[in-house]
Amino acid sequence: MENHKPAPVYTKYFTPVVIVLSVLALNGILFLIARFVLGIGAVTNLNNQHPWGIWIAIDVAAGVALAAGGFTTAALGHIMHKDQYHSVIRPALLTAALGYTFVAASVMIDLGRPYFIWHPLLMWNGTSVLFEVGICVMIYLTVLYIEFLPIVTERFIGRVNLPGFLKKFNQSLDKLLRVLDKGLEKTMFIFIIAGVVLSCLHQSSLGTLMVIAGPKMHPLWQTPILPLLFLLSAISVGFPMVIMESLLTSRSFKLKPETPILANLGSMVAPLLGIYLAFKIGDMVIRQTFVYLTEITTESVMFTLEMLVGVIIPLRIFLSRGLSKNPLALFIASVMVVFGVLLNRINNFLVAYTPPYEVHSYFPSFGEISVTVGFIALEVLLFRFFVIHLPIVSVPDTSTSPKTKFSIRG
Repeated sequence: MENHKPAPVYTKYFTPVVIVLSVLALNGILFLIARFVLGIGAVTNLNNQHPWGIWIAIDVAAGVALAAGGFTTAALGHIMHKDQYHSVIRPALLTAALGYTFVAASVMIDLGRPYFIWHPLLMWNGTSVLFEVGICVMIYLTVLYIEFLPIVTERFIGRVNLPGFLKKFNQSLDKLLRVLDKGLEKTMFIFIIAGVVLSCLHQSSLGTLMVIAGPKMHPLWQTPILPLLFLLSAISVGFPMVIMESLLTSRSFKLKPETPILANLGSMVAPLLGIYLAFKIGDMVIRQTFVYLTEITTESVMFTLEMLVGVIIPLRIFLSRGLSKNPLALFIASVMVVFGVLLNRINNFLVAYTPPYEVHSYFPSFGEISVTVGFIALEVLLFRFFVIHLPIVSVPDTSTSPKTKFSIRG
């Protein structure tokens, strides 16, 4: 069997798809600049009745959930010592790092006074759910960057080649990289465990945030176990997100998909979805909220779509032994789970939430949509850039090929 090892994927950066994504990213950046120059009211449809929109529902709440592949694969590969899954850990880590970076950016742009983003660091409020979420996200983002450092040291140790007058720093920088690599090798288990714990904390706390909304939430989603449901749904979407990302990366870079590993990951998704579905149905039976499904309303339709497309159908696919080993079936089922969690967060934060004294309903402006789409496009562009320049994706180990000394500028 051919050996694989993480290595940069040498290919051209710009393709027709990348050019389209670049245009979308640029469009989002322009509206983002307008938001900071003209104010949040000039770009969004937010007001006193609707203080948050898709920047919170999609960019933050859904972004946090869809970045769960970082802590689920870390727990699987490092804590449970399943070495066969190490090939998917680095791409999942990169996805999580990029996801949480843009989550932090989204929180800042959604604040009326973004220059107060640093307040939670000094002005602690132990009774605030948002404080717990904010502190956990800040610490976990730092942990993700620390976990990512060994990839950087691996890429540039022995290959530091600064140009011009900066050459005198080559030896010192290489020595620093070696010290970092050696230190992280001995302490990385601390950060991995901390990352898993922190993820569980803030994933559930986002659900707590909507519990305290009380009667403003529709009964189909308002439940005391919402923090548990948020955590279970985040854990359930971790592996599907990794499967989807891996198959898309393989296709984009013309690599052979790691079907056996992905099929094994897929076999773990069905029990997780089953547990989530059991809690969801049990909660509905106990609170008798299923009566709301007998009425044809926006809430009942969205709830049915969320459960049917996002949970029940992909659960059936993942339970099928034959289908789960088919890359196309794995991809479709994974996309459906990702869509279901995305829809769940939109439903909780927008569809289910009805502000008191509401005058009119909320619908995102073109500027809000542009920033959200631009952020997603920028994440994909950065993912491609890092995969090309850093040892993230596992490729066939061709030890007979000549080694090239790379510049740190490359």
